Amino acid sequence: MKLLEGKNVIVTGVMTKDSIAYHAAQAIIEHGGTVALTSFGRAAKLTDRASRSLDGNQQILEFDATHPEAAANLTKEIRAIGWDEVHGAVHSIGFTPQSTLGPDTFMSATWHGEKTSDDIDNTDGGIAAGIQTSAVSLQVLANAVSPLMKEGASIVGYDFDATVAWPVYSWMNVAKAALEAVNRNLALELGTKGIRSNLISAGPLRTTAATKIEGFSELADGWSDKAPLGWDLKGQASVGKTTVALLSDLIDATSGEIIHVDGGYHAVGA
Repeated sequence: MKLLEGKNVIVTGVMTKDSIAYHAAQAIIEHGGTVALTSFGRAAKLTDRASRSLDGNQQILEFDATHPEAAANLTKEIRAIGWDEVHGAVHSIGFTPQSTLGPDTFMSATWHGEKTSDDIDNTDGGIAAGIQTSAVSLQVLANAVSPLMKEGASIVGYDFDATVAWPVYSWMNVAKAALEAVNRNLALELGTKGIRSNLISAGPLRTTAATKIEGFSELADGWSDKAPLGWDLKGQASVGKTTVALLSDLIDATSGEIIHVDGGYHAVGA
Protein backbone atom coordinates (compact mmCIF):
# COMPACT_ATOMS: atom_id res chain seq x y z
CA MET A 1 0.00 0.00 0.00
CA LYS A 2 1.35 3.40 -0.99
CA LEU A 3 0.65 5.87 1.78
CA LEU A 4 1.53 9.09 -0.04
CA GLU A 5 -0.04 8.58 -3.45
CA GLY A 6 -0.77 11.95 -5.05
CA LYS A 7 0.94 13.98 -2.35
CA ASN A 8 3.47 16.78 -2.98
CA VAL A 9 6.24 16.95 -0.38
CA ILE A 10 9.04 19.49 0.08
CA VAL A 11 12.23 17.92 1.47
CA THR A 12 15.07 20.05 2.84
CA GLY A 13 18.55 18.90 3.77
CA VAL A 14 19.51 16.32 1.13
CA MET A 15 23.29 16.68 0.91
CA THR A 16 24.64 13.16 0.39
CA LYS A 17 23.24 9.65 0.15
CA ASP A 18 23.81 9.16 3.87
CA SER A 19 21.68 12.19 4.78
CA ILE A 20 18.56 11.39 6.77
CA ALA A 21 16.67 13.60 4.33
CA TYR A 22 17.88 11.50 1.39
CA HIS A 23 16.38 8.36 2.92
CA ALA A 24 13.20 10.26 3.72
CA ALA A 25 12.90 11.41 0.11
CA GLN A 26 13.51 7.88 -1.10
CA ALA A 27 10.81 6.49 1.20
CA ILE A 28 8.35 9.21 0.18
CA ILE A 29 8.88 8.40 -3.50
CA GLU A 30 8.49 4.67 -2.84
CA HIS A 31 5.12 5.43 -1.25
CA GLY A 32 3.87 7.36 -4.27
CA GLY A 33 4.72 10.90 -3.22
CA THR A 34 6.15 13.59 -5.48
CA VAL A 35 9.25 15.26 -4.02
CA ALA A 36 10.87 18.63 -4.57
CA LEU A 37 14.18 19.22 -2.81
CA THR A 38 15.63 22.47 -1.49
CA SER A 39 19.21 23.68 -1.31
CA PHE A 40 21.25 26.82 -1.85
CA GLY A 41 24.71 28.12 -2.65
CA ARG A 42 27.60 25.67 -2.95
CA ALA A 43 25.54 22.94 -1.26
CA ALA A 44 23.24 22.83 -4.30
CA LYS A 45 25.85 20.85 -6.25
CA LEU A 46 25.90 18.19 -3.53
CA THR A 47 22.11 18.08 -3.47
CA ASP A 48 21.97 17.71 -7.24
CA ARG A 49 24.51 14.87 -7.18
CA ALA A 50 22.66 12.98 -4.44
CA SER A 51 19.27 13.52 -6.11
CA ARG A 52 20.38 11.65 -9.23
CA SER A 53 20.22 8.40 -7.27
CA LEU A 54 16.56 8.96 -6.39
CA ASP A 55 13.78 7.68 -8.62
CA GLY A 56 12.28 10.33 -10.85
CA ASN A 57 13.56 13.79 -11.67
CA GLN A 58 13.38 15.89 -8.51
CA GLN A 59 13.43 19.63 -8.91
CA ILE A 60 15.76 21.56 -6.59
CA LEU A 61 14.39 24.82 -5.22
CA GLU A 62 16.44 27.67 -3.75
CA PHE A 63 15.97 27.95 0.02
CA ASP A 64 18.36 29.56 2.48
CA ALA A 65 16.36 29.51 5.72
CA THR A 66 18.51 32.28 7.23
CA HIS A 67 17.72 34.78 4.47
CA PRO A 68 15.14 37.47 5.38
CA GLU A 69 13.02 36.69 2.31
CA ALA A 70 13.47 32.91 2.48
CA ALA A 71 9.85 31.98 3.18
CA ALA A 72 8.33 34.25 0.52
CA ASN A 73 10.90 33.17 -2.06
CA LEU A 74 10.30 29.46 -1.47
CA THR A 75 6.53 29.91 -1.74
CA LYS A 76 7.08 31.55 -5.13
CA GLU A 77 9.43 28.78 -6.26
CA ILE A 78 6.91 26.11 -5.30
CA ARG A 79 4.19 27.85 -7.27
CA ALA A 80 6.60 28.24 -10.19
CA ILE A 81 6.99 24.47 -10.56
CA GLY A 82 3.22 24.15 -10.87
CA TRP A 83 2.29 22.99 -7.40
CA ASP A 84 -0.89 24.65 -6.16
CA GLU A 85 -0.88 22.54 -3.01
CA VAL A 86 1.76 21.17 -0.66
CA HIS A 87 0.73 18.13 1.36
CA GLY A 88 3.89 17.72 3.41
CA ALA A 89 7.26 19.21 4.27
CA VAL A 90 10.38 17.70 5.83
CA HIS A 91 12.69 19.89 7.91
CA SER A 92 16.23 18.51 7.99
CA ILE A 93 18.22 21.67 8.61
CA GLY A 94 20.80 21.83 11.34
CA PHE A 95 24.07 23.67 11.90
CA THR A 96 26.04 25.23 14.72
CA PRO A 97 29.56 26.68 14.44
CA GLN A 98 32.55 24.70 15.67
CA SER A 99 33.05 27.21 18.48
CA THR A 100 29.76 25.98 19.99
CA LEU A 101 30.12 22.24 19.37
CA GLY A 102 32.33 19.53 20.80
CA PRO A 103 34.06 19.10 24.17
CA ASP A 104 34.88 22.10 26.36
CA THR A 105 32.87 24.60 24.29
CA PHE A 106 29.72 25.16 26.32
CA MET A 107 31.17 27.63 28.81
CA SER A 108 33.42 29.38 26.30
CA ALA A 109 30.89 29.88 23.49
CA THR A 110 29.45 33.36 22.92
CA TRP A 111 26.29 34.66 21.27
CA HIS A 112 28.01 36.04 18.15
CA GLY A 113 30.90 33.57 18.19
CA GLU A 114 34.61 33.68 17.61
CA LYS A 115 36.31 36.09 15.27
CA THR A 116 37.32 34.46 12.00
CA SER A 117 39.74 37.26 11.09
CA ASP A 118 41.15 40.49 12.49
CA ASP A 119 37.93 42.20 11.46
CA ILE A 120 35.93 42.55 14.67
CA ASP A 121 32.65 42.19 12.78
CA ASN A 122 33.64 38.95 11.09
CA THR A 123 32.65 36.04 13.37
CA ASP A 124 31.48 32.45 12.93
CA GLY A 125 27.98 33.37 14.15
CA GLY A 126 28.24 31.62 17.50
CA ILE A 127 25.24 30.50 19.54
CA ALA A 128 22.93 32.79 17.56
CA ALA A 129 23.77 31.10 14.26
CA GLY A 130 23.09 27.66 15.68
CA ILE A 131 19.66 28.56 17.06
CA GLN A 132 18.65 30.48 13.94
CA THR A 133 19.71 27.73 11.55
CA SER A 134 18.65 24.70 13.57
CA ALA A 135 15.44 25.92 15.23
CA VAL A 136 14.04 29.15 13.79
CA SER A 137 14.38 27.62 10.31
CA LEU A 138 11.45 25.31 11.12
CA GLN A 139 9.21 28.35 11.53
CA VAL A 140 10.60 29.80 8.29
CA LEU A 141 9.84 26.58 6.40
CA ALA A 142 6.34 26.50 7.88
CA ASN A 143 5.76 30.08 6.73
CA ALA A 144 6.80 29.05 3.22
CA VAL A 145 4.63 25.95 2.87
CA SER A 146 1.60 26.62 5.07
CA PRO A 147 -0.02 29.09 2.60
CA LEU A 148 -0.16 26.17 0.14
CA MET A 149 -1.38 23.61 2.68
CA LYS A 150 -4.91 22.47 3.44
CA GLU A 151 -6.41 20.43 6.23
CA GLY A 152 -4.55 17.13 6.63
CA ALA A 153 -1.12 18.47 5.65
CA SER A 154 1.89 17.55 7.75
CA ILE A 155 5.28 19.02 8.67
CA VAL A 156 7.98 16.68 10.01
CA GLY A 157 11.34 17.71 11.47
CA TYR A 158 14.36 15.88 12.85
CA ASP A 159 15.46 16.17 16.45
CA PHE A 160 17.96 14.72 18.90
CA ASP A 161 16.37 14.31 22.34
CA ALA A 162 16.87 17.65 24.10
CA THR A 163 15.31 16.64 27.42
CA VAL A 164 18.82 15.78 28.63
CA ALA A 165 22.30 17.22 28.09
CA TRP A 166 24.52 15.12 25.82
CA PRO A 167 28.32 15.13 26.03
CA VAL A 168 30.04 16.99 23.15
CA TYR A 169 26.69 18.16 21.70
CA SER A 170 27.15 21.41 23.64
CA TRP A 171 25.06 24.31 22.28
CA MET A 172 23.37 22.08 19.73
CA ASN A 173 21.55 20.64 22.78
CA VAL A 174 20.11 24.11 23.30
CA ALA A 175 19.31 24.56 19.62
CA LYS A 176 17.42 21.27 19.60
CA ALA A 177 15.50 22.31 22.72
CA ALA A 178 14.52 25.46 20.84
CA LEU A 179 13.48 23.32 17.86
CA GLU A 180 11.20 21.30 20.12
CA ALA A 181 9.62 24.53 21.40
CA VAL A 182 9.11 25.80 17.84
CA ASN A 183 7.42 22.50 16.96
CA ARG A 184 4.98 22.82 19.86
CA ASN A 185 4.11 26.37 18.89
CA LEU A 186 3.61 25.41 15.24
CA ALA A 187 1.22 22.68 16.37
CA LEU A 188 -0.75 25.37 18.20
CA GLU A 189 -0.64 27.98 15.43
CA LEU A 190 -1.29 25.70 12.46
CA GLY A 191 -3.73 23.35 14.16
CA THR A 192 -6.63 25.66 13.38
CA LYS A 193 -5.95 24.97 9.70
CA GLY A 194 -5.74 21.22 10.29
CA ILE A 195 -1.96 21.17 9.70
CA ARG A 196 0.14 18.87 11.88
CA SER A 197 3.71 19.48 13.05
CA ASN A 198 5.80 16.71 14.61
CA LEU A 199 9.42 15.81 15.23
CA ILE A 200 11.35 12.56 14.99
CA SER A 201 14.04 12.11 17.62
CA ALA A 202 16.52 9.68 16.08
CA GLY A 203 19.40 7.88 17.72
CA PRO A 204 22.94 8.76 16.61
CA LEU A 205 23.46 8.17 12.89
CA ARG A 206 26.75 8.04 11.04
CA THR A 207 26.10 10.84 8.57
CA THR A 208 28.74 13.09 7.05
CA ALA A 209 27.65 15.93 9.33
CA ALA A 210 27.65 13.81 12.48
CA THR A 211 31.12 12.41 11.96
CA LYS A 212 32.50 15.96 11.88
CA ILE A 213 31.46 16.40 15.53
CA GLU A 214 34.49 15.94 17.74
CA GLY A 215 33.61 13.16 20.17
CA PHE A 216 30.76 11.70 18.06
CA SER A 217 32.09 8.16 18.55
CA GLU A 218 31.96 8.59 22.33
CA LEU A 219 28.35 9.75 22.06
CA ALA A 220 27.37 6.83 19.83
CA ASP A 221 29.36 4.09 21.58
CA GLY A 222 27.19 1.76 23.59
CA TRP A 223 23.88 3.00 22.13
CA SER A 224 23.11 -0.36 20.53
CA ASP A 225 23.93 -2.24 23.73
CA LYS A 226 21.57 -0.10 25.80
CA ALA A 227 18.72 0.25 23.30
CA PRO A 228 16.18 -2.58 23.85
CA LEU A 229 15.78 -3.09 20.09
CA GLY A 230 19.46 -2.50 19.37
CA TRP A 231 20.57 0.33 17.12
CA ASP A 232 22.20 0.63 13.71
CA LEU A 233 24.36 3.72 13.23
CA LYS A 234 23.40 3.49 9.55
CA GLY A 235 19.70 3.28 10.34
CA GLN A 236 18.57 6.29 8.32
CA ALA A 237 16.03 4.13 6.48
CA SER A 238 14.10 3.59 9.73
CA VAL A 239 13.79 7.34 10.16
CA GLY A 240 12.64 7.62 6.54
CA LYS A 241 9.86 5.10 7.09
CA THR A 242 8.65 6.90 10.21
CA THR A 243 8.67 10.14 8.23
CA VAL A 244 6.31 8.57 5.70
CA ALA A 245 3.97 7.49 8.49
CA LEU A 246 3.83 11.01 9.96
CA LEU A 247 3.25 12.56 6.54
CA SER A 248 0.48 10.10 5.73
CA ASP A 249 -3.21 10.24 6.62
CA LEU A 250 -2.81 7.31 9.01
CA ILE A 251 -1.53 9.51 11.86
CA ASP A 252 -4.12 12.24 11.53
CA ALA A 253 -4.70 13.35 15.14
CA THR A 254 -1.11 13.74 16.37
CA SER A 255 0.63 17.11 16.48
CA GLY A 256 3.28 18.79 18.60
CA GLU A 257 4.70 15.35 19.31
CA ILE A 258 8.24 13.93 19.35
CA ILE A 259 8.43 10.35 18.05
CA HIS A 260 11.56 8.48 19.12
CA VAL A 261 13.28 6.32 16.52
CA ASP A 262 16.22 5.25 18.64
CA GLY A 263 15.78 1.55 19.31
CA GLY A 264 14.02 2.39 22.58
CA TYR A 265 17.13 3.97 24.14
CA HIS A 266 15.19 6.91 25.58
CA ALA A 267 12.95 4.63 27.63
CA VAL A 268 15.57 2.89 29.76
CA GLY A 269 17.79 3.97 32.64
CA ALA A 270 21.39 3.16 33.39
